Amino acid sequence: MITTAVLQELGASWRDAATYWGPLNATAERYEINTPRRVACWLGQLAHESQGFKRVVENLNYSAQRLLVVFPKYFDAQSAEEYARNPARIASRVYGGRMGNGSEATRDGWHFRGRGLIQITGRENYARCGEALGVDLIKRQSLLEQPMYAALSAGWFWDRAKLNDRADRMDIAGITRAINGGTNGAQDRVELTAKALRALGGL
Repeated sequence: MITTAVLQELGASWRDAATYWGPLNATAERYEINTPRRVACWLGQLAHESQGFKRVVENLNYSAQRLLVVFPKYFDAQSAEEYARNPARIASRVYGGRMGNGSEATRDGWHFRGRGLIQITGRENYARCGEALGVDLIKRQSLLEQPMYAALSAGWFWDRAKLNDRADRMDIAGITRAINGGTNGAQDRVELTAKALRALGGL
């Protein structure tokens, strides 16, 4: 069901489409992402999270100004200047002490930053995902950067959050909240899902 042409409609380069169509189809079969609506909702979210299937590691190279917009809970004007353009420090601060991560000093936030096509984040999620996929993602975090595990981890998250049910109802807002924790990029996700549905010939 997922072809290179569909992925290219969602912004993938020819090379990235050729890389991911196999892993995505295998993952979709494994997790019963098997109707036009389910596939469209899944691919629309993945295309947004990965910037068109180009990025499988979270980009945390923020300016001071952007830190105050994206992570206002964790930075004030002074600390934003201190942390700006230092992805390892930013991740360690923002993700430290939550999602199973140790404190900022442990750098767990950096080691377990978002990876995969749906950005699995945090030590706890890495452990659960790794257990489900039969690999040790605590010791081998970079496996999530490989095409098959980047796709499988996205299927695992989708299945665990029961997002096929939301996709059947085309509840894109609900899917977005489950993945993002908020509504970041909401309009782009809606547009990408619509593109995917058209490309798949769905209604």
